[in-house]
Amino acid sequence: MKIVVLGAGIVGVTAAWELMRDGHQVTVIERQAGPALGTSFANAGLIAPSHSFSWASPKAPKILLKSLYLPGQALRFRPSLDPHLWTWSARFLRNCTAARAVRNTRRKLRLARYAAGRLHAIAADAGIDFHGVSGGLVYLYRSAETLQRGAANMAILRDEGMDLRVIDADEAIRIDPSLASARGRIAGAVWCPDDGSGDARVYTLALAQRCAEQGVVFHYDTQATGFRREGDRIAAVRTDHGEVAGDQIVLCLGVWSPALGRKLGLSLPVYPIKGYSVTLPIGPQHSPPSLGGVDEDNLVAYARFGDRMRVTATAEFAGWDTSHKPADFDHMLTKVRELYPDGADYSRPEYWAGLRPMTPEGTPVIARTCGNLIVNTGHGHMGWTMAPGCARIVADMVKGETPAIPLDGMGLR
Repeated sequence: MKIVVLGAGIVGVTAAWELMRDGHQVTVIERQAGPALGTSFANAGLIAPSHSFSWASPKAPKILLKSLYLPGQALRFRPSLDPHLWTWSARFLRNCTAARAVRNTRRKLRLARYAAGRLHAIAADAGIDFHGVSGGLVYLYRSAETLQRGAANMAILRDEGMDLRVIDADEAIRIDPSLASARGRIAGAVWCPDDGSGDARVYTLALAQRCAEQGVVFHYDTQATGFRREGDRIAAVRTDHGEVAGDQIVLCLGVWSPALGRKLGLSLPVYPIKGYSVTLPIGPQHSPPSLGGVDEDNLVAYARFGDRMRVTATAEFAGWDTSHKPADFDHMLTKVRELYPDGADYSRPEYWAGLRPMTPEGTPVIARTCGNLIVNTGHGHMGWTMAPGCARIVADMVKGETPAIPLDGMGLR
């Protein structure tokens, strides 16, 4: 079959790989000059099923309200005149009940665990190195009170079969010796030995190259503008460089998916939630983290990629704005330096801000519609973890086979 994949981020490229490996002729259309130049460019890098908590929780409304007048909140709401912000936010708030938070967390965890296995399987199959670090992730807590509360919150994941271990500060330092300088600042941690980290951009670039070597055609600097329909099916994707015909179309455009979907009458519940990251060089004189992790009291994530350290924080309901200034990164850099004062060269930061394609529930949309269109979008803050699993699900849907996991909560809604 001829398959047209829209998007060359981690979601689109992994889908192209799985479809190509199943024997299909695959064409990828990407509006930017190359792969992984959007949300996949500089994300946190954590492969973290154990962080599958739904952002829509009973605590979220209070945090969003406080963000209007207090700095340093993990979730920030920036009011605007965009009607999509208000309709999406209303749906998000409807999911902020205890029952829905548990349901959505379980659905995210099921997908994330399946997908993490696929991520490593694809890397082995393609023979790519992405600065992957195994051995787990360390979720740090600054006080005994927050450690106790964090361990209790993890119960839902433990009940679903995740290996999560509550450890004291000494054990955390044994697992990651570079934390020794933070001994007086941490009370303990929850360690998940099955999690890991790696550079999503390096993975995507390498996999796109393998795809191209095995016959996948990439059209970069090409904007998908609409579709040509024949009856109840899509005959071709219209672009600013002409039409591209296909038997099946796979929509993997992240935050850009709703705009194109509306041309087919689809209302996709995806909205951009802004995230910030800073990348720092590591030299031989530095003591970077051995394992990635999260400062849970401040929701600052970090990971090492070879000779670089990535620090990320903040989820901002701010529409399409990707602008940033150095002051936006002061809080995350202050907190990570408290943990790793010699972790990297903090005088040479590379700042970045990107847009996570979030759904109100936190689960992506993976569904067939319009006869031969498969939607694969809305992976939010876990696109790096979830994308390889979603790619296999899409390939199974094209083959007409039942996916390996249930897809409840991931249909069009």
